[in-house]
Amino acid sequence: MTFEEFNLTGPLLNALNDMGFTTPTPIQEKVFSEIMSGKDVIAISQTGTGKTFAYLLPLLAQLKYSDQRQPRILIVVPTRELVLQVAGEIEKLTTYMHVRIVGVYGGTNISTQKQLVYKGVDILVATPGRLIDIALSGELRLKTAKTLVIDEVDEMLNLGLRAQLAKILDMLPVKRQSLMFSATFSPNVEELTTTFLRKTMRVGISAQGTPLDQIIQKGYYVPNFFTKVNLLEHLLADKEFEKVLVFFGSKRLADRLHEQLELKFPGELCVIHSNKSQNSRIKAIRQFGDGTHRVLIATDIAARGLDIADITHVINFDTPEVPEDYIHRIGRTGRADKSGEAITFINEPERVFQAGIEGLMNKPIPIAPLPAGVVVSPIYTDEEKPFAGNKNYLKIAPPPDFKKGIQDKKEKNKKTNQGGSYKRRLKAKYSKPKTRGNKP
Repeated sequence: MTFEEFNLTGPLLNALNDMGFTTPTPIQEKVFSEIMSGKDVIAISQTGTGKTFAYLLPLLAQLKYSDQRQPRILIVVPTRELVLQVAGEIEKLTTYMHVRIVGVYGGTNISTQKQLVYKGVDILVATPGRLIDIALSGELRLKTAKTLVIDEVDEMLNLGLRAQLAKILDMLPVKRQSLMFSATFSPNVEELTTTFLRKTMRVGISAQGTPLDQIIQKGYYVPNFFTKVNLLEHLLADKEFEKVLVFFGSKRLADRLHEQLELKFPGELCVIHSNKSQNSRIKAIRQFGDGTHRVLIATDIAARGLDIADITHVINFDTPEVPEDYIHRIGRTGRADKSGEAITFINEPERVFQAGIEGLMNKPIPIAPLPAGVVVSPIYTDEEKPFAGNKNYLKIAPPPDFKKGIQDKKEKNKKTNQGGSYKRRLKAKYSKPKTRGNKP
């Protein structure tokens, strides 16, 4: 099947031709007619299979010109970066159409975004928090919206946004079309759909948690943090790692490793996490996307739906605790039918997370031996210590001249308590301590 068989409008076909797309992906083919018929749809598909176009194409095909000021299509996504990405994709698809698109998200001036919404909008792309803030200000009314799209709905719930989603659903008209798209379908998502949505059509092209076949997976058993650092430096030294996304579990760790790796790979790395300013985050993604930087160090904020072309490798510096996070992470590579490689560093405490991931995928992560030349560090961090009494787990290495047993004190530390100066003078005068008061 081709896009021409979808009976799309001329402007949409011209835009697709400009982007070089002629054939729909399986998820796009499966949901097109369902969305066009007005049904509520829950679509489950691996990352990198074109879910964004899967809901945009049928919605844009039905969107007619209107001077209505309030939005007719509302698209809710979990992160600021995804707002910018989805809005950018809509702009590309509507090159030959007159469609007003606005993206709103936190971290920027809300007054400017209110003004954009007030001028009139056909399609509004938003993060939940900022959407509620603008709606409560009175500048935005959602009762005119005909279609709601929740993208990466499982991640919304993982981030604790269920209450915000419920509030948004209450602001919308009862008679509406609701579409949910995700790479995984958790029990929380099922509960949300049962509580708030009408009878839905569930569409999937793969089993729950199935990664793309073109992603080559590999794992290394690495004993500790410092050996992980050595292994990461060893891999990044290989220029076959052309475009690498490295995931870390914490913002502080991402910053620390960025500073350390920058010394060995100057000008090749950038970093992104939620503590960075919006301009810094946009700049990092742009420079990584255009090849200015070879390596992007990120927390899970970059795993949520971001589509950066031609990522050759994804490296999980730590094994994610939530199995679905692993699926989202490795889905940043192997997109658009291109091959990619996902590498995971696994220490002893993280093997339980590995088991959860393998259970979700229903397949093991192949384990490879550590490459020759990677130095295995004897130093363990506090978090990696199984128990304090294990002498093999050291926070810091002892000095080379360290000797076991009792060490001689330095001269300044050999002093003993001689009492006050008064007692010392009495002792020197009478040869024994002199006491005051009644004698026994």
